Amino acid sequence: MIRVRYFASLREAVGAEAEELPAAYAGSVAAIRALLCARGGAWATSLAADRRVLAAVNQQMARPETPVADGDELAFFPPVTGG
Repeated sequence: MIRVRYFASLREAVGAEAEELPAAYAGSVAAIRALLCARGGAWATSLAADRRVLAAVNQQMARPETPVADGDELAFFPPVTGG
């Protein structure tokens, strides 16, 4: 399983703090983001390719090409978050 966490305005938009995805979703940050966008609705709007969204894998800043494997945590958050 891959644990996906959403922070700040992304959490509010998708209505969830976290979710788990099957290991079959493993790939890159960009690939998982695209799969989530394909759901439509809030995911498509919030995670759209033209939106600036930062990512971290296992609490380390990640780039779109960063791999995400079974057992990893992938977090998405806006560029600026409040305390």
